[in-house]
Amino acid sequence: MAGSLQRVLMRSAASAMHRAKPSEWHYGPGFDPHKAAAQHEVLTTLVAGSGAEIEWLSDADDGLADSVFTHDPSLMTDHGAIILAMGKALRRTEPGLHEAAYKRMGVPILGRIEHPGQVEGGDCVWVDANTLAVGRGVRTNEDGIQQLSNLLGPKGIKVLGYDLPLWHGEEACLHLMSVISPLADDLALVYAPLLPAAFYQLLRARGIKLVEGDAEEFFASNGLSLNVLPTAPRQVIAVAGFAKTAAAMEAAGCTVVTFEADALCIACEGGPTCLTRPVLRQ
Repeated sequence: MAGSLQRVLMRSAASAMHRAKPSEWHYGPGFDPHKAAAQHEVLTTLVAGSGAEIEWLSDADDGLADSVFTHDPSLMTDHGAIILAMGKALRRTEPGLHEAAYKRMGVPILGRIEHPGQVEGGDCVWVDANTLAVGRGVRTNEDGIQQLSNLLGPKGIKVLGYDLPLWHGEEACLHLMSVISPLADDLALVYAPLLPAAFYQLLRARGIKLVEGDAEEFFASNGLSLNVLPTAPRQVIAVAGFAKTAAAMEAAGCTVVTFEADALCIACEGGPTCLTRPVLRQ
């Protein structure tokens, strides 16, 4: 999850969010669609500047504001894409956009999560090529995790489900990736107090070094200080304003580039990882 980013699926905030009603989408008071679009453009420039090819999702005026968070409706594997099923009702049609994009791009479809199963990409963390950790919470359920296991097991991939806390309630978004961001194959940024204990033990047993994000910054950002995008091992893009967390990553040998994202990320519960669906890493 931290290899060199080669190809990534994104959606313009200008097309996705321009008619978004904050009360409908559970966005905070800092949301401003014009400012969010401008901030997304800066992120796009950083991603493209890393050398990644950006594939654009639909720019149709479909009112799907959260579709800008392309990480969630699909999962990429070495064997093709899995089309997921969203736990947030307003996002139920988004996986279809991803399936259409993959067909256009020539990416094979390995399978689909079917109702009543639910899996969101933010709950999926590749520990290694043969181990997928999945958070079981308000957005991903046991049925969905079992379907993932049925799809990936024949490929020699073990799927491990871990219970997540409710934290801020059913309407808020706490994914497994809300509390961990891979920085390299052997390095991850975490907020340990909210990590499932068994998952924490697995990471330690695998020799993965854990960088602790600053607790005050984690709570001040509703977890977005921890949501960072690796464009290569130890090369990350992060939301600006969280100097202690950035310093912790730099002390572990990372290079950190930041962008202002109060209207796009802090207000909308999704950071730079959420805004990208990596299709190919090397």
